[in-house]
Amino acid sequence: MIIRKYQAWDCLEIIELFKDTVLNVNCQDYSPEQLQAWIRSSEDVDGWNNAFLEHRTLVALEDNKIVGFADMTNDGFLDRLYVHKDYQHQHIGKALCDELEAWIWQQGGVNIRTHASITAKPFYEKRGYRVICEQYVQRENCKLKNYIMEKTK
Repeated sequence: MIIRKYQAWDCLEIIELFKDTVLNVNCQDYSPEQLQAWIRSSEDVDGWNNAFLEHRTLVALEDNKIVGFADMTNDGFLDRLYVHKDYQHQHIGKALCDELEAWIWQQGGVNIRTHASITAKPFYEKRGYRVICEQYVQRENCKLKNYIMEKTK
C-alpha cells in the first residue's frame, strides 16, 4: 500500500469510494433513507475538492486504485476517513489515521476531534478517542446519529 497526498484528479474516484462505502458498510447502522441523504452530500464535487485541497488529505493506493482516504483540518479536526468496502479490516484506516495524527502533533496540536458515525465509533475507541457527546446531524429531511469524539496527545 502507498499513502500519498491528495491531488485534484483523485476527487471523482474518492467520491465513488465514499458512496460505495456508505451504502455497503454503514448500511448496518443507518436506514436506506439516511444513507441516501448522507451520500448526496458528495454531489458538490467542487466543494469536496476545495476542502481536500485546504485540508491535509491523504489517499491510500493498492495497484494504482484508491482504497482509502482521510482529511484533517489544520486545527486537528479529522473530517473524513473512509476505506473502500472491499478493503475493510486491512489496516488502511489505521495507516491513514496514524499519519494524520502524527502530522497534527508535529504541528503542535494536542487534541484531535472527529464526528464518528455509529459504524466508525468502535474504530476510534480502539485508537484512544473518547466520546464527548452523541449528536444528530441533519442531512436533508433525515437526522443521522453520530458522536463527537476526541483524542488527546
